[in-house]
Amino acid sequence: MTDAPLLEFRDVGIAYATRAGEVPVIPALSFRVSAGEAMGLVGESGCGKSTVALSIVRYLGRAGRLVRGRILFEGRDLATLDDEELRAVRGRRIAMVYQDPMASLNPVMTVGRQLMEVPMIHEGVGAATAHARAIEMLREVNLSDPEAVMARYPHQLSGGQQQRIVIAMALIAEPALLVMDEPTTGLDVTVEAAVLDLVRELRRRRRTAILFISHNLGTVVRVCDRIGVMYRGELVEEGSIRQIFTDPRHPYTRGLLDCLPVLGRDKRYAPLVPIPGQLEPALSRPPGCGFAARCIHVDRARCTSAPIPLLPRDGARGHRVACVRATELAPWARRRAEGTAADAAVVSDPVISTQRLGKVYHARSGLFGAGRAAVRALRDVDVVAVRGQTLAIVGESGCGKSTLAKVLTGIEVATDGHVTLDGAEIGRLGVDGRSRELRRKLQMVFQNPDSTLNPSHTVGYAISRALRRLRDRAPADPSAGVARLLEVVKLAPQMAARKPRQLSGGEKQRVAIARALAGDPDVIVADEPVSALDVSVQATIVNLLAELQAARGTTLVFISHDLAVVRYLADHVAVMYLGAVVEFGRVASVFAPPYHPYTEALLSAVPVPDPDRQYARILLEGAVPRASERLRGCPFATRCPRKLGAVCDDTPPPVQRLPGGHHIACHIPTAELETLQTALVEPSREER
Repeated sequence: MTDAPLLEFRDVGIAYATRAGEVPVIPALSFRVSAGEAMGLVGESGCGKSTVALSIVRYLGRAGRLVRGRILFEGRDLATLDDEELRAVRGRRIAMVYQDPMASLNPVMTVGRQLMEVPMIHEGVGAATAHARAIEMLREVNLSDPEAVMARYPHQLSGGQQQRIVIAMALIAEPALLVMDEPTTGLDVTVEAAVLDLVRELRRRRRTAILFISHNLGTVVRVCDRIGVMYRGELVEEGSIRQIFTDPRHPYTRGLLDCLPVLGRDKRYAPLVPIPGQLEPALSRPPGCGFAARCIHVDRARCTSAPIPLLPRDGARGHRVACVRATELAPWARRRAEGTAADAAVVSDPVISTQRLGKVYHARSGLFGAGRAAVRALRDVDVVAVRGQTLAIVGESGCGKSTLAKVLTGIEVATDGHVTLDGAEIGRLGVDGRSRELRRKLQMVFQNPDSTLNPSHTVGYAISRALRRLRDRAPADPSAGVARLLEVVKLAPQMAARKPRQLSGGEKQRVAIARALAGDPDVIVADEPVSALDVSVQATIVNLLAELQAARGTTLVFISHDLAVVRYLADHVAVMYLGAVVEFGRVASVFAPPYHPYTEALLSAVPVPDPDRQYARILLEGAVPRASERLRGCPFATRCPRKLGAVCDDTPPPVQRLPGGHHIACHIPTAELETLQTALVEPSREER
């Protein structure tokens, strides 16, 4: 790296024109990124991270404009470039990777053609040279059989493969700067780890500078040298990874770190501490610190009277903080919420369970429906959810987690086996065939509340309708029932009059939970309910679920690929791979050796928000069998780093039963696994 900045924001102000007037989204922002350096930008949604990224390539649209300052790239002011000069910079010198890879991929063009376009357009090379460059780039991003990948369309690739294609497309012209806006948010933990490893390695080989935007602080540790923390369009703290994660000086940075679930914490002994309040609209920008209204360390006289500059810390090179109390705060230690969550009752009363559950989809193939390809989404699934406790279902995309949720709730019906709810068989009953009482007992919270809340109706209507449909008799005063449920999920009664578009993401998810609680269910199935939320909102929702469970005795089936959240919230865990359960047991047992080799790989891939704790990555290579294949042996055999040999391919693995209901489906004896494996999780208080 050199001292001369590759990218420099000099006192940049950006505003958007709205009906309410011009909104200053970025009031005055200054930072630098040197050649070969990776800088992370973190903060909650709405803090201006994506606006920064879009301003670099001048994608602010008609409403956005640069109102002050300069954005310099390689010494040139990007705002002064004409259209032809800007086209020469975009894609050639600056490339961008978006959160959703399909925003960059044309669904009606093959991957190869889209990759070839970049050098053909930006460098004027011929088709043969561009084809060779594309093949080489696909190998560099670790995609096997690149010739076959070149001929595929985007929909024929997995999410991780699509993201690698987009990274290859961004890097094929060898840009000087790569801007990555939430590039791993929608990916599984193993795919996310592989993509982050890839980005780090490509940066090392090509010396490409990276501006990495994320709300996941763990991913930033894996990729970046420096980090900037943004709040309401302003940098409130900037420094090296070690400075920010070991000695944060701004209260907002500390708040973000306190929100993070880490693998050694759980709901009983270390409840998460959400940041109080929420991000205020950019229209109201009071003088002083923008975080003052939510800060637990606020000094009103000093914090709210005048702008707070971003100043260097004495004796800490490169560490800048915008806080008048930065030198007064005690050294940071992870805060704990007052009190602890109540211990789950020690009972063994199963509320919902599956026995050898199977689900097969018969999808027609061919233009006229000729032929049938059976897809086995679930294979002999045995799980039990105990009353008043949380059963977590974990695994990569395509492992059958959501299919299991759909069968439990009656959206799909079982092909084989049984599902029992309080002793009643429900596996072959679709939701329309279930009685009102069965529907009341089991409710679902989906990943995206927007897809379940009618945008034309108010929050109050959505909840009151659930009260009417799930209760034997309509409530005498529906508005009172709605107000009570909103209070349960910590929303004001006035929210009942709002429509979904008037709510934040976290508020919409709370409304979805309130609606699920309308029938006072025995079981709530939550399918990835916090995967798309900011860390502070995620902490609020996770704590809410734990509190509701303790207060109401509700059983929770929690589906997620975020193992840190699972470790925090769950009592029992089922690890699924290709429709089968490969490991099941109490959370403390599943997250400690001996693990199933697949569980071990999942845990090694979890991004750790601590620069001093890095674990060896266990890379999963090899092809995933198609769900339509009839497997003779272990479903994980093609990718297992501890594979024994032909026995894993040809013979179903035995289920080895350990104390406490823990069992592992693996040919390797558990005693041998324990000697091979190391602890990847810091033990919680209950295990010490």
